[in-house]
Amino acid sequence: MNEASKRLFLALVLAATASACASRAQEIPLEALALPPQQGDALAPFRHRGPAVVAGETGPARFARAVHRAFDVRRAHDLVVFIEARYRAPANEGYDEVLERIAAELRAGGFGDDPRFELFEIATPLEAQSWENPTARAPAPAWTPEAGRIALRAGGREAEVLHAFSAQADRDRVMLPVYCPSAQVEGPVALGLDELEEGEILVIDAAPRRSVLARAHALGAKAVVSAYLETYNADPSGAGRERDAIAFRSLPAGTPLPVIMISPRSLERIEEAVASDPLARLEIVAKVRLEPRKLRTLVAVVRGSDRPGEAVAIASHVQEPGACDNASGVAGLLESALGLASLLRSGELQPPSRSLVFLWGDEFRQSTLWLERTEMRPIAGLSSDMTGESRERTGAILLLERMPDPAVLLPLPPDEHTPWGRMEVAADSLVPNGVALIARCALADVAQIEGGGTGGGWETAEHPYEGGSDHDVFIERKIPAALFWHFTDFTYHTSLDRLEMVDVAEMRRTAAAILSTALALADPEPTDLDRYLRSLNQEQVLRVAAAEERGEAELAKSWREWCLGARQWLRAECLRIPESER
Repeated sequence: MNEASKRLFLALVLAATASACASRAQEIPLEALALPPQQGDALAPFRHRGPAVVAGETGPARFARAVHRAFDVRRAHDLVVFIEARYRAPANEGYDEVLERIAAELRAGGFGDDPRFELFEIATPLEAQSWENPTARAPAPAWTPEAGRIALRAGGREAEVLHAFSAQADRDRVMLPVYCPSAQVEGPVALGLDELEEGEILVIDAAPRRSVLARAHALGAKAVVSAYLETYNADPSGAGRERDAIAFRSLPAGTPLPVIMISPRSLERIEEAVASDPLARLEIVAKVRLEPRKLRTLVAVVRGSDRPGEAVAIASHVQEPGACDNASGVAGLLESALGLASLLRSGELQPPSRSLVFLWGDEFRQSTLWLERTEMRPIAGLSSDMTGESRERTGAILLLERMPDPAVLLPLPPDEHTPWGRMEVAADSLVPNGVALIARCALADVAQIEGGGTGGGWETAEHPYEGGSDHDVFIERKIPAALFWHFTDFTYHTSLDRLEMVDVAEMRRTAAAILSTALALADPEPTDLDRYLRSLNQEQVLRVAAAEERGEAELAKSWREWCLGARQWLRAECLRIPESER
């Protein structure tokens, strides 16, 4: 018996043992299902901040090379260019134009005409947070910015235009937050709420939150101008590029005051002008279009071969006007769907056991709508968000965000939170699974391809759960999920997130990892189990050692229990144990 056969045999023995003991799991020592470290374990060369994985040709490696090769870089780039030129707010004209382009590409790739490749749409009324009732969503019109301008008059000089746009593709288009009303106003400047008088325009460096807007409105402000940026928008190069960034923001529908976002550099110019001329004034023009439109969600399905009623979903949101966020995620997911269909039609890949579902629409809402309407049983959900950042130009690398595991209680090295920040999660809500481990293997497998077998061609990382994209929708329903994204990207949610920040080669790497993860989840095989369990053993050793070194005995126990649950989950998946017998 060769080494591979021995390992498969051991995995099957493990499965039989675990199955026999399932009814008395509490009596089993936590290490009972662990595979001991093997000197023959070859770890994948992997520039990754996180646990190591065992190298192998199983799991996502069965798909990675084919899906990486099938990714059409030129077609993906062309789609990013198309999407990035359109301002996408939920259900607006640019949003719908992107969905139409995606649908046309899918139909050209065989979706909708072949029973193996389904294509359909979900249309629902558009809802948004309301100014009148900020705790609830209410029917709302679609919002499209058409033109904007803010100019400064001081010292008797001609008006100095600080920011302006007249077309959707213009760089300053985010100066109008979503649901900013149309307006044409001018007035003197107040540089703080405490000095604001009726008829003045409030200029601040704070976020234009509802509480600030409500007070400004009550005091009679004509408009609010904000130069707010998040701390993570600081340029990591030290060149100060964020001084020219305008933050992308949203307001409650029905906000009564015009709100204009400006750059820190423009704020400095206003402050200088007011200091030299107390009579300095601002002129503001905002032109927007409000339309009653349906919110559309596009769904493409690759039908599974023998378990078509079970599905792995991948979601990528269309709304938000950035190139990296999220034209890159949308285009990468479309190219994945088209590449997979081509591989299946050619016979290079066989249909997965379960179905794959691809979703494009409004973040969070797209996944919610599909989950509420589908008759399939969701197995896992993946989020394709911000997948194409250029490391050189943004400073961001690919991150895998795991679903809640013991690291949400206390993250220890190599784990660390991003500047996005941690989210509080109850210890008793953790649901062990192997999705993050499979995704980690996929990252390693793509790195092997990019590095010519050395693993040195791609640097990645992972972090504990933080929330903020479609994976949340699945996690709330106790469905295993993960997020693939890039952070810290200093251009995130600003006017600087444009085409020049996108690296299509990075899109390809990320898309290949996402699709390989999805296929490994949709088509698990017994031969995958050995690699997964030995990789999980690497993680358990790392996590438990870190906890014990810190004297955190309870955390060490939590990680052992998590890994035990993950082993059982992986065993059930790879050996295809029916849900009723788990």
